Amino acid sequence: MIRSISLVATALLAGLGAPLSGQEMTAEEIIAAMDNNLSSENQVLTSRMVIHGRRASRTIVSKSWVVGTEKSFTEYLAPPREAGTKMLKVGDQLRTYSPQTDRVIQISGHMLRQSVMGSDFSYQDMMEDQSLLDMYSAELEGSELLDGRESWVIRLTARKPGQAYPLRRAWIDKEWLLPMQEEMYAKGGKLLKSARVLEVMRTQGRWYPKVWLFKDELKRNSKGTEWIVDEIAFDVEIPDSRFTRAALRR
Repeated sequence: MIRSISLVATALLAGLGAPLSGQEMTAEEIIAAMDNNLSSENQVLTSRMVIHGRRASRTIVSKSWVVGTEKSFTEYLAPPREAGTKMLKVGDQLRTYSPQTDRVIQISGHMLRQSVMGSDFSYQDMMEDQSLLDMYSAELEGSELLDGRESWVIRLTARKPGQAYPLRRAWIDKEWLLPMQEEMYAKGGKLLKSARVLEVMRTQGRWYPKVWLFKDELKRNSKGTEWIVDEIAFDVEIPDSRFTRAALRR
């Protein structure tokens, strides 16, 4: 999902419009096209995370630098309480820095299931950057109208044990090649989380999600967390020094 938050583009497939008309696509081809559209050599983005609580909402602003699926660095800019907090992912290692304690903490094991700043995202969601086809086998269930637009409905089943979401269903827009809705399930079929794209944008020759609503379905009375992309640039120069432990304390 947070390919999504991470959620979460380099190929121009979505910019080229719908797939070849009159030709059937397999589930694997659809997922590969979507993954390709949401991938990039690198990207820099500024975004807002709006966490809707039962009584009030709060907004956290951040800037992220991402290289492929292996490296990402996020710095939180606002509000003042969160400003200066940083997150570094290199490979399968995730570290956070808090200016309040001046400590770097490695997030691993059960800690990955914890909420990120009280949002509906977990650290595990943040770590999920692999291609979906590397993690899941895909089955085309059919087509449905979603908000008046034609979408493929695809069932994704984990290829091996240990995935946070053993089963997923995705509604992929046939023209935009974007995952407009997704449901994530436990092995027994219980709905764990859901996501929906509320707004898309045209940027650098392609369609890209602008506003996501992500919801932890196990949180009682949860109103969800919005992730809003304010600015994004693809294929820009990012120095290697950005992805070092030293950068966390700068």
